[in-house]
Amino acid sequence: MKKTISAALLLLLTTSLLLAACAPAQPAGPVKIRAAVLPVLDVLPMVVAQTEGLYAKHNLDVELLPVGSAPERDQLISAGQADVMVNELVSVMFLNQDQIQAQAVRYARTATADQALFSILVAGNSGIQDVDGLKDVPVGVSQATVIEYLTDRLLAAEGLSSAEIQNVAIPKIPDRMSLLASGELKAAMLPEPFTTLALQQGATLVLDDRQHPEYSYSVISFRKAMIDEQPDAVKAFLAAIEEATTLINQDPQQYSDLMVEQNMVPAPVAGAVQVPTYPTAGVPDESQFQDTLAWAQAKGYLSQDLSYQDCVNGSLLP
Repeated sequence: MKKTISAALLLLLTTSLLLAACAPAQPAGPVKIRAAVLPVLDVLPMVVAQTEGLYAKHNLDVELLPVGSAPERDQLISAGQADVMVNELVSVMFLNQDQIQAQAVRYARTATADQALFSILVAGNSGIQDVDGLKDVPVGVSQATVIEYLTDRLLAAEGLSSAEIQNVAIPKIPDRMSLLASGELKAAMLPEPFTTLALQQGATLVLDDRQHPEYSYSVISFRKAMIDEQPDAVKAFLAAIEEATTLINQDPQQYSDLMVEQNMVPAPVAGAVQVPTYPTAGVPDESQFQDTLAWAQAKGYLSQDLSYQDCVNGSLLP
């Protein structure tokens, strides 16, 4: 009798284990991702992915963390308090000086022949008519950033020598605009939508990155630890961004109000600034990386040699 009961129990246990093994696996809960976001046009696909429910569709719980400055954004990444951000290769390189902390995994925005990201403007009373007029003229920039890199590269591409390019550090955009409007500063490099605002205030456009779009782009970067520990979550995030990009590019103006609500565009120029066209999946190539690295080293901002593979990772794109 005891042997019969034991055999029955063994059969029941075996059957239960087989049924459990054959049952479909229950999906894990959403993976948490924290995104540090500045109020800039480059982050619109991240916001659209949130508002359209695309993160949830890809089993992600994405928290958008507003930040007020690039240093604050980078500090959150370094401290492990944010996982992803929109930045530039210069920022990635500075983060990776001592150890590899971040990798660029996708373009966020790119300049094109039809769409400028950054522009050099001159004061209305400056008397400057063209790029030649900028020789030996201080141009207001944010030092050791993509703003300064672009100023140097665009002016050099237009024929100015390094000795003729004079940059002056004015980190805050409102200060640059105020000094430009008053004429105290003859020239400044500004991003959109502040270029449009400065033009409305009387500034004159001299040069923008439509002439040399290869130098001008921003990137989406993840913490290296997040890439190593949760590669599938990073892939899912980028798939959501790809879907958001498609939605924006198919019908840009449906998101024009969202740009204003998220403080990406100042109210005074809301009607004048069009929703940008965003790039599809891709990463900066090695020549773009090497040019940025050479610039940072020549300026004395970076002494280390960094590899493209350590700083740019295109393997996670959908």
